[in-house]
Amino acid sequence: MLYTAFDDLLPTEQREESKGPAGLFPQHLQSDIEEFNSWVYDTINNGVYKAGFATSQEIYEENAYKVFESLDRVERHLEATESEGPYLFGQHITDADIRLFPTLVRFDVSYYMLMKVNLKMIRHDYPRIHTWLRTIYWDESEKTRGGAFKSTTKFDRVSQSPLYDRFPALTLTR
Repeated sequence: MLYTAFDDLLPTEQREESKGPAGLFPQHLQSDIEEFNSWVYDTINNGVYKAGFATSQEIYEENAYKVFESLDRVERHLEATESEGPYLFGQHITDADIRLFPTLVRFDVSYYMLMKVNLKMIRHDYPRIHTWLRTIYWDESEKTRGGAFKSTTKFDRVSQSPLYDRFPALTLTR
């Protein structure tokens, strides 16, 4: 909604409808993006919280393993689409990239310890996700809307939380 709700306030050439395949939710990718976003939200974006706020070891393990199964799936997706471009669905950032970025940029510096989803780290165990994450973060071109990701990511706030002492000492066992 946010990428179209205010289009009438923009010049015609900057509106989502004018961007065609370079739009955030291009028509030819809408069903793929919606399907991707559905499982990513449930098992990664919300999955880290389901694991971190689990009230039993069983619930924790169920959700924590789903996080890593889904990260493995994202890694395979990026491998399969590697020749199409640096982003999840090709040469242009889409809604799917924007939705996945906040969780993954926080993953190693926060969720790994805070939510104890710590079987693997993005930077060590997921090379394609790590490259995708670095590309989005560092790119200050028009593709990333002039570096919006870098300028709005505050690692000092991401990595510090007063909630560290409030979580049970659940750990993954394998």
